[in-house]
Amino acid sequence: MANIAVMINNAGAGMRIGIDWGGTKIEGVAMGEDGAILARRRLPTPRHDYGACPRLIADLVAWLEGKTGMGGTVGIGIPGALSPATGLVKNANSTWMIGKPLQQDLERLLGRPVRIANDANCLAVSEAADGAGAGVRVVFAVILGTGVGGGIVVDGRVLTGRHAIGGEWGHNPFPGFDARQGPACYCGRQGCVETYLSGPAMAAEHRRRTGREMTAAAIAEAARQGDEDAVATLDIYVERLARALAVAVNMLDPDVIVIGGGLSNIADLYARVPERMRPHVFSDRFDTPIRPAAHGDSSGVRGAAWLWPRQG
Repeated sequence: MANIAVMINNAGAGMRIGIDWGGTKIEGVAMGEDGAILARRRLPTPRHDYGACPRLIADLVAWLEGKTGMGGTVGIGIPGALSPATGLVKNANSTWMIGKPLQQDLERLLGRPVRIANDANCLAVSEAADGAGAGVRVVFAVILGTGVGGGIVVDGRVLTGRHAIGGEWGHNPFPGFDARQGPACYCGRQGCVETYLSGPAMAAEHRRRTGREMTAAAIAEAARQGDEDAVATLDIYVERLARALAVAVNMLDPDVIVIGGGLSNIADLYARVPERMRPHVFSDRFDTPIRPAAHGDSSGVRGAAWLWPRQG
C-alpha cells in the first residue's frame, strides 16, 4: 500500500483518469477533483483482439496526460469483473476478455496501480457521487443496452460482494417464466433477465410478434408516434422491466433506481414502470424514484475515474 500512496501523491493536483471499455468504443476522460472534465477522447474498440486493448488504453492515458499536462490515477470500467479467486477477467459479454490478466497487463504498461470495476458499478459510483443518486444511502443503478447489468452503492461505497458479482441483476432468471424455456444467454444459461430486457431482446420480441426488423430505439420512437405494434411491444417491455426491478427492490429496498444505457432514453419507462412495479413489491407503499442517469452516456467513464477516493 505504501507504493500506491506514493503513486497517488505524484499524480498531480487531484487529476484522475477514467476509462470505459465498451464493446464498440473505449472512452477516456481526465477529470478534475471537482468532477469537471478536462479532456476526453473516444476510440473504436479492437474487437476480438485482447492484446490490442490494453495497448490502446495505455496510449489513451498518455494522450490524456499530455493534453492536460498532469499525471493522474487510473480507474477502468469493463463489461465484466475480476475474479477474486484468480484475478482474471470473468463474466464479460466481450467474451474475448475472459480469463485474461487485465490488471497485471495494464499496470505493467502504465507503470502504476490501476483500479478496475464492472461498468455497471462505475455507473452506480458516478450517479451516487454527483448524479441522480447523490445524497441518498442506497443507489441501485442498471444498464439497459446491448446487455443488462446492475451496480449497488451503499453509503458512497460500491458493493462488489464476495464473488465480485454484487448487483449482477441481469443474470438472474427472469421472474415469472420458466428459465429453462427462455432464450439462450451468452453466459451459457437460459432465460436470464438480460435476454428479456436488453435492446436486442426488445427488437427480437417485436420481430417475433410482427415480423418487422426494428431496433429498440426505432420501436420506442414508433410507439411515441402511435404505431400500434410498437405500442404493444413497448408495453410488454414495461411489464417485464417492472417485474425484474421489483425483485431488486424486494432484495435491496434502494433509495433510488438509476437507469443508464441506450434504453434509458425511453421517457415512457419513468412514467409507467413504477405503477407496474407496485403489485410486485412486498410493501404497503412503494414510492422509490426511478431516474435516468444524470450524466447520460458519460456516467460510466466518470464512475471509473471516481474509483479512486478523493484526495485531501
